[in-house]
Amino acid sequence: MVYLFCHGMVDSVIKTLIRVPTLEEACGIAQRFERAHSIPQIIGCVDGSHIPCLPPSDGYRDFINRKGWPSYVLQGVCDDKYCFWSVSCKMPGSAHDANALRQSNLFNNAQSFPKRAVQIEGQDVDFFLLGDPAYPLLPWLMKGYLQSPRLTPQEESFNVYLSSARTTIEIAFGRLKSRFRVLLKRSDFHFTFTPYVVATCCALHNFCEMEKEHVNPR
Repeated sequence: MVYLFCHGMVDSVIKTLIRVPTLEEACGIAQRFERAHSIPQIIGCVDGSHIPCLPPSDGYRDFINRKGWPSYVLQGVCDDKYCFWSVSCKMPGSAHDANALRQSNLFNNAQSFPKRAVQIEGQDVDFFLLGDPAYPLLPWLMKGYLQSPRLTPQEESFNVYLSSARTTIEIAFGRLKSRFRVLLKRSDFHFTFTPYVVATCCALHNFCEMEKEHVNPR
């Protein structure tokens, strides 16, 4: 039953619950992020989280993450309300976040993001995502300055504001795993099925967030 339900979700419902925001939605996301964190044009925060899995015997080492246990890398992008609008769970635990990004639909379809540039100090700045230092700096992906004694006060201040905004994705992952604790421990699902379970949980999480369902603490 679980297999049928998750396959059914991935084949149909997920596309309506996890999707790139429209231009109107993106404008609303950016406005709320700016009000909360004083950085304009943010439409999402991206990060990775490890999901325990039962790895295959062939290629086992590929699934061992830096903490020493087998996992998939769940890459997620969330809005300011902790809803995921992009998820990818296909890279084994040993993959670096930057590599997981390059292998995802998010990276391949970045040109399809909604666009609306605003002028900031004479420069046109379009919508963008926030990522941590593990990610590359791209036209649509912003990260903070590398920590250095040479940073100016303005650069240090920017890092503080950016870090504050980026906690949104960490909170989103926490709320997801509090709702669906199957994501916290290794299950006996075949490793090829685990991404279906993860995607289904992310979609149901979005539904719960939209309905303002309570989250029980872990």
